Amino acid sequence: MTQDERIIQRCEQLTIEQMACQYAHLAQLAVKEQRSYSDYFEDLLNVEWEGKQVRTRNALVKFANFPAIKTLDDYDFKFAIGTPKKQIQELSSLSFIERNENIVLLGPSSVGKTHLAISLGYLATQRSIKTRFVGASDLMLQLVAAHRQNRLDEFIKRNIMTPRLLIIDEIGYLPFGREEANHFFQVIAKRYEKGSIIVTSNLPFSQWHNAFAQDATLTAAMLDRLLHHSHLVQIQGESYRLKEKRKAGLILSSIERSLTEKEKSKQ
Repeated sequence: MTQDERIIQRCEQLTIEQMACQYAHLAQLAVKEQRSYSDYFEDLLNVEWEGKQVRTRNALVKFANFPAIKTLDDYDFKFAIGTPKKQIQELSSLSFIERNENIVLLGPSSVGKTHLAISLGYLATQRSIKTRFVGASDLMLQLVAAHRQNRLDEFIKRNIMTPRLLIIDEIGYLPFGREEANHFFQVIAKRYEKGSIIVTSNLPFSQWHNAFAQDATLTAAMLDRLLHHSHLVQIQGESYRLKEKRKAGLILSSIERSLTEKEKSKQ
């Protein structure tokens, strides 16, 4: 076995993959630039550290379970004229996570609430912050299943309390029954002042009780905890998906429909 093979083998045994890949190149560079042994060793440590950081971020993205990767750079603020760009930029510092604060994104369907939530979550993973994304309906199914299997406490500990940032998407899209509403209250209550939450909803707060088994008392208690340390982001605008369909000619605009109806009435 050659020295090169022995070095690579030892690096693999020590799981220092980047050193195995880069040591020869960095050695040649060190000779060419007359760098010291200490400089060469530091270069090796740096490439290994950077490699581990990349692997950590990739693992965090996988754990987060995003439905897609979205970034703030991809968000069309020109389209979403009702989106408070300055507020979003301030939140992108992620200092709200350090303070265990929440973000509530409210607005009509398809104005980019989920995009913004994922973007902030993805940014968190790139800063080595453990994050979890889940749809509100899926979360309820998981909580109910865990309760019926007598492992609700374990589920909450592992999936609700472990992430520093929990993203719950589309609250109110489907109404919850009494049991589901109680479980959701537990999620908010247990994370209160212990971990950050980002939620999205197309419902104004005055209608949230409709999504939580018509229980105004429970809803008020939940909102009290959710909003106590929170940033409310109100988004206005037209549905992005409908706008794109209009551009593609797949649906008629309101004016076109009106003209069509008038023409029909004359016939």
